[in-house]
Amino acid sequence: MTLAQADEVQRERPRLLGMAFRMLGSFADAEDAVQEAYLRWHKQGDDERKRIHSPAAWLTRVTSRICLDELGSARVRREQYVGEWLPEPVPRGRVSELFGEPRDVLLADPLGRVELDESVSTALLVVLESLSPAERVVFVLHDVFAVPFGEIADIVGRTPDACRQLATSARRHVRERRAGRVSTAVHDEVVQAFVAACRGGDLAALTAVLDPAVELRSDGGGFVSAARKPVRGALNVARFLLGIMEKQPDTVVAAELTGDGIALRFGPGSGDTVAGVLNLHVRQNESGAPHIADVWIAMNPEKLTLWQPSRPSAD
Repeated sequence: MTLAQADEVQRERPRLLGMAFRMLGSFADAEDAVQEAYLRWHKQGDDERKRIHSPAAWLTRVTSRICLDELGSARVRREQYVGEWLPEPVPRGRVSELFGEPRDVLLADPLGRVELDESVSTALLVVLESLSPAERVVFVLHDVFAVPFGEIADIVGRTPDACRQLATSARRHVRERRAGRVSTAVHDEVVQAFVAACRGGDLAALTAVLDPAVELRSDGGGFVSAARKPVRGALNVARFLLGIMEKQPDTVVAAELTGDGIALRFGPGSGDTVAGVLNLHVRQNESGAPHIADVWIAMNPEKLTLWQPSRPSAD
């Protein structure tokens, strides 16, 4: 392997990690997928590597196939997961550091464009969870990373036309689920109203910012105490949240930016540990007013490593 080829291979790691994370929704799983791709690269003989015209394309193909296999088995594993499964939240300040800059983070549909940070938002990753493994891989490769359908076809084992159809289906689903989305500024205003109502213990004010059909999901992964099933309905969710605050009065809550906008990290009063991250999904209701449609609380310690004071490196 030439020095130039070795440099190219190493430069691809952040991009591959960002690609795998968007496919899998878990930083640890993404790291495992990329590591496996690199192991396969290094297991090849020098003659085999010399015949690879584009190491970047080779690594993209192998990493994507690993993720496609992982997505298929993940559905089985999540049936055995303790409680609700949520994608891993990522602090906005770490997106570029961890994942680099994709060549083109821009949905092909101009009505559904996303920015770099939003492409790893909990809101979008939750939508991607509802896609089939093939749809998700095609969507991420084409609509986020601008990989041509001809190359994607080789990865997923479909024809280019079939991949176009998968992308169209995925894009339609994403657009439908993003209907009613609000600007970041409006999202953050609603979050601030939510925080004020929680801190004041005001049940009426908290219920007012929640959609009547709001759903709260908390992911403890069996490691920490969390609601095993979704909590539904504005009054039930409001009482649930205020009940937690009443039981844990010493919990410190702080705002931090994510791809969704302002999120809330919380932990014990010492501030040494982040015990959870709460994200809100704000949408316009039928009358056009912004309300909280979803409350996502990540509490699984394995999904909070990026938030801890002693943060691990991306290497």
